[in-house]
Amino acid sequence: MSTLRNLEFAFAPAPAPTGLLAELADFKEFGTKTRLLEAEIGGPDGSPVLIPKCVNEFWTARQRQASSLHEISYRACFKPQLPRFFIERLTKPGEVVYDPFMGRGTTLVESALLGRVPVGCDVNPLSQVMAGGRLTPPTMKEIAARLETINLNDPADQPDELLTFYHPETLRGISSLKNYFQKRRSADALDRIDLWLEMVSLNRLTGHSPGFFSVYTMPPNQAVSVKSQLKINARRNQVPPVRDVAAIILKKSKQLLKEVDDDVRQQLRAVEKKALLITGTCDATPAIKSGSVSLIVTSPPFLDIVDYATDNWLRCWFLGVDSKAVRLTVPKKIDQWSEAMTGVFRELNRVLKPGGHVAFEVGEVHKGKVRLEEAVVPCGMSAGLVPELILINDQEFTKTANCWGVDNNSKGTNTNRIVLFRKP
Repeated sequence: MSTLRNLEFAFAPAPAPTGLLAELADFKEFGTKTRLLEAEIGGPDGSPVLIPKCVNEFWTARQRQASSLHEISYRACFKPQLPRFFIERLTKPGEVVYDPFMGRGTTLVESALLGRVPVGCDVNPLSQVMAGGRLTPPTMKEIAARLETINLNDPADQPDELLTFYHPETLRGISSLKNYFQKRRSADALDRIDLWLEMVSLNRLTGHSPGFFSVYTMPPNQAVSVKSQLKINARRNQVPPVRDVAAIILKKSKQLLKEVDDDVRQQLRAVEKKALLITGTCDATPAIKSGSVSLIVTSPPFLDIVDYATDNWLRCWFLGVDSKAVRLTVPKKIDQWSEAMTGVFRELNRVLKPGGHVAFEVGEVHKGKVRLEEAVVPCGMSAGLVPELILINDQEFTKTANCWGVDNNSKGTNTNRIVLFRKP
């Protein structure tokens, strides 16, 4: 358990903040003053560790919109403004930024857009598809020309159960795309246009509007089961309509590329050859050189809150991946989670440069009874890292802040809670 005290009213005068902490203490971009607190959290041996805690609205929906390249859906992903906040303050162009739980690739794409070298790792093979295609985006002309060459009447498998989501004609087109990508991958012939088309196809599989291949279903960050979709169809009295697969891909591509001009492409090309995407566990990444990373920005699995394998079963089918064979880190108990994260931190310490940072975003789970920043501090310290501060982005949709800086709703995570570590 941890306690907090307000630095402004502590009996002993606190030292004046310096560096990033001083900048955060003076942050007023959205009209509110930062609440500078001090958290007392148990270290690896149980002894108390005092850590500055900054609470404010550091980024928000009122801020300028992020790049259109980010506009794909994935469960439990953070806003691009989060990695940008730390990338701009803690790195320089050309330096390496790493995300060991890259998910949809938000940190990687934002890093590349800012001229940093993106490196990512995820045990889920979907992540490499979702991130990779957006690091080297083709033009609309190239996309349209490639679609013209793909035979959408050459399907692979067409499971009958998928007719719950798709019209037979639509399923034939989707399965033909799957067949095309599998053949290109087997021949080691996938190029940047194919990678883009595969990424867009993956993100148009299911959704709740005509902009997706499916009939109306859940939002596109997860796929419901066939049984659940049957209930949705019956409740809404709906049958899957014919969808123009190629037209939907073109429409979504145009949306993603609307802010990708020549300057953006030049910026991405400047770092693309050095980019590295790994499919595997992040507690052992020999492909990443020791002492090569300047900043790590990531968000790990939050105990058993999100079932990534179940959510992505349909995406796995499209890629020809057995979702049950993907070994995801989803511990159900805090001690198991801490053990797994300590192993990850040891590897993060290895790849970090001296003086490099880890911005580790966690959240409140189990209806606010578990605050993972209390658990993550001893994990990082056990691996040799120094906790510099805790940042809480307290957004306007949250309830009135309490002594922890936020009073969350009964379910979910309504704030970004980041523990910032430094390698000595």
